[in-house]
Amino acid sequence: MRFRFFFALLLLPAFCFAQLEKEPPQDGMDPHPKFFQPAFRFDKKRTTLVVGTETTLAAGSLIALGQVWYKDYPHTSFHFFNDNGEWEQMDKAGHIVTAYTVGRYGIRLLEWSGVSRTKAVWFGGLTGFVYQGAIEMLDGYSSEWGFSGGDISANAIGCGFLIGQEFLWREQRISFKYSFRKSNYAAYRPELLGTKWHEQILKDYNGQTYWASVNIASFLKDETRFPKFINLAFGYGANGMTGGHENPTMTNAAGNTITLNRYRQYYLSLDIDLTKIPTHSHFLKTVFETFGFLKIPAPGIELSDGKVYGRVFMY
Repeated sequence: MRFRFFFALLLLPAFCFAQLEKEPPQDGMDPHPKFFQPAFRFDKKRTTLVVGTETTLAAGSLIALGQVWYKDYPHTSFHFFNDNGEWEQMDKAGHIVTAYTVGRYGIRLLEWSGVSRTKAVWFGGLTGFVYQGAIEMLDGYSSEWGFSGGDISANAIGCGFLIGQEFLWREQRISFKYSFRKSNYAAYRPELLGTKWHEQILKDYNGQTYWASVNIASFLKDETRFPKFINLAFGYGANGMTGGHENPTMTNAAGNTITLNRYRQYYLSLDIDLTKIPTHSHFLKTVFETFGFLKIPAPGIELSDGKVYGRVFMY
């Protein structure tokens, strides 16, 4: 998981020159929105800021990735690599959620810039696919990995799920989310799974959970009294993994073989859709949108290794 959740966005500079129309503000409405308030019409300065920042972040992160990650491995001709059976498909879930989240940021930033909704959804929604696709190309020229059809397909699923909901419902009724809790397995292979907490967030699949969080009220009638910010979340995780396809043989200090059981985990839990919390503050709306990809701790049920567990706080 190279730089997963490094939410750099990649947009086309042509956005700066797109002349898009927005409905003018109504009578009595301030024609000059505050910083956190979306623009009423296309704002070239905001769009330039967004595109310039995203392009710089994306280009900088890709350069850093090439220098820090790939430099220790020989370069080869472009080739493919099938890693669909690794990590109990947790890496594929990570690709889906990352493409979805980056694209969601891309859409909201273009809407903030006053870009027309259709173009904001298409171009903003594709940012996750484009950015992760660039990383996949780097993999294709590395001897250690290769271009993964499974990864690029997962990217497309996350992107398609995002864009599809925007056009179907004009909102995200089902949000993909992420959560992490420190596992005990990183200690077995810290060079692979991370030595410190901030590394393990990115590398240790045992501690990661990926969620599909469903906003219940959005599927009910408009007059429903069901709280609009209460979600029902379905989670997927895996445990006991110290290697991609299988765990390598390990021994303890006494020379005894360490056996770890690899198994999948399924979750059902309550969640909160921060973007549905009512507020007139555009600053708070921005904060809620920014951190909306995180699963909120809540009670739930876990099904794993043939057993069912009740959890007071599930995240």
